[in-house]
Amino acid sequence: MNSNSINMSASLMRATVRAVKKRKIVPTRAALTLTPEAVNKIKLLLQGKPEYIGLKVGVRTRGCNGLTYTLDYTKEKEKSDEEVLQDGVRVFIEKKAQLTLLGTEMDFIESKLSSEFIFNNPNIKGTCGCGESFNI
Repeated sequence: MNSNSINMSASLMRATVRAVKKRKIVPTRAALTLTPEAVNKIKLLLQGKPEYIGLKVGVRTRGCNGLTYTLDYTKEKEKSDEEVLQDGVRVFIEKKAQLTLLGTEMDFIESKLSSEFIFNNPNIKGTCGCGESFNI
């Protein structure tokens, strides 16, 4: 995927949401933690794109269950964005998405059938059958 094919209204990649049982949230300053697989994929996506400083996670009203996460390249940190810096990658969380992501783990899974970021989220009450939309 090259930077010319991405605009800010389209999501960078498909993101799936999984409801996880309430787990003890480890005290951390980050609203979002990244698995090593997610860190590596973000590094790969940003390779050769010096104009972008990281990825931005947003939330939009869409899908059969209400909300969906979006992922886009970003060139700057907005004043209301929360920044997560982990293992050399920067992920910015839009204000509207911050409370929905608290305690969430962002993973990247690649299989023969798909490759996608997964948000393992303890805050959501339900997801649609395909996992693209959720409700809080």
